[in-house]
Amino acid sequence: MREIFAGLPWWVKWVAVPVIALVVFGGLIASVVGFVIGLLFKALVFVALVGGLIYIVRKFTGNSSSRSGW
Repeated sequence: MREIFAGLPWWVKWVAVPVIALVVFGGLIASVVGFVIGLLFKALVFVALVGGLIYIVRKFTGNSSSRSGW
């Protein structure tokens, strides 16, 4: 591989090859990135909902236990 790239100009190695890779694998890369971002968003929503549920449960159980103490 190094012998193939050794005789090429710099712009072929650093511009043309990455552009060709993006054209060929662009859809795959976009779908993987979209999947990862969607997964992170769903995980964030899950954590927020569980945190809200825990907050609500502690708030109501804390109030009911303090009321029963009266």
